[in-house]
Amino acid sequence: MEMRVIERINQKGVSLLIFLSCAFLLCFAFYLELVEGLDPCPLCTLQRGCMAIGGGLALIATLHNPEKKGFRGYAIFQALFFSTGGVLAGRQIYLQSLPPDLVPSCGPDLSYLLEIFPFFEVLRMIILDDGSCAEVSWRFLGLSIPQWTIFSFFILTAMCFLQVSGKIGKQITSKS
Repeated sequence: MEMRVIERINQKGVSLLIFLSCAFLLCFAFYLELVEGLDPCPLCTLQRGCMAIGGGLALIATLHNPEKKGFRGYAIFQALFFSTGGVLAGRQIYLQSLPPDLVPSCGPDLSYLLEIFPFFEVLRMIILDDGSCAEVSWRFLGLSIPQWTIFSFFILTAMCFLQVSGKIGKQITSKS
């Protein structure tokens, strides 16, 4: 009997793959910012934070290498951050789909907001009241940055759910 591919993958390998994926995506985001000159909007910055925290947890899980329940715990927290990032990307996609006359007005710069207002008030303002994230400034294969980002968050969340489900890393004791 041959082992199925999913049974050959272990928890540590999935965590490492999640970390490497997040690192690649963040490097590409910084490339777009620093080389291509695309300044991130506040929602993009929050999505980067979710990606960085989820990827950081995956790196910690890889280095820590706990038992199966430990990997599940890490995966639950990663899925929480990846899902939050997906919701933020969804909000940005919604703003980009609005007709220009319905887009909320643009707010002040993120650093200014953080100096003046409490953190959770800044989050509320960015998510609900700021229209600066409605501009589509880059496309690849017809999809904007938040559309690619929501797809990435979906894949990363699915990988976390695979870890939580226990369907990866099963040991097969008999081979024929």
